[in-house]
Amino acid sequence: MSILSNSRKKRIEYFNPQDEEIYINLGNAIITMIHEAEGNYSDIIVVCIGTDRATGDALGPLVGDFLLENNCTFGVNGTLKYPVHALNLKDTIREIYNEYSNPFIIAIDASLGMAKDIGLITLSNTYIYPGKGVNKKLPAIGDISITGIVNQSGKPGSMLLQNTRLYLVKKMADCIGNALIYANDYLSSPL
Repeated sequence: MSILSNSRKKRIEYFNPQDEEIYINLGNAIITMIHEAEGNYSDIIVVCIGTDRATGDALGPLVGDFLLENNCTFGVNGTLKYPVHALNLKDTIREIYNEYSNPFIIAIDASLGMAKDIGLITLSNTYIYPGKGVNKKLPAIGDISITGIVNQSGKPGSMLLQNTRLYLVKKMADCIGNALIYANDYLSSPL
């Protein structure tokens, strides 16, 4: 896992799924952050974190399914059938680093936030700590990260994830998936 270099400040950008051009704007921001990252990466791997056992937490696996259904050439870990979650995250990280010599990891996860931000998608030039909103202590993951704010933070966080509307989660998953396909197509095309 890369550590954010001192020469780069943490940056978070917000995107609204209601924006008609979200997938282009988010896709271009993803491309920019990949190009700005330091290092010589061998492969781009998208780790879609979550589970379908809680509606709000299904964001990552829905994105993983979307990417595979749309022939994304990035490596994809985490789908509805084979989720990446608290019980297997450490093993998944270890497997990625065993399989790829220098992967660039894009971490996708649901998050909790302020009421005014519910439904927004964030893109950051740094890693995330999955499960932080529900008080889980899991390893950091990602060279860049994308989150969907699915509900308001508060206690108990796990109940908030259970009571999140599937429509909201699916809409955000489609936006993130389309943006990643856009970035994949751009980065895969010959210059």
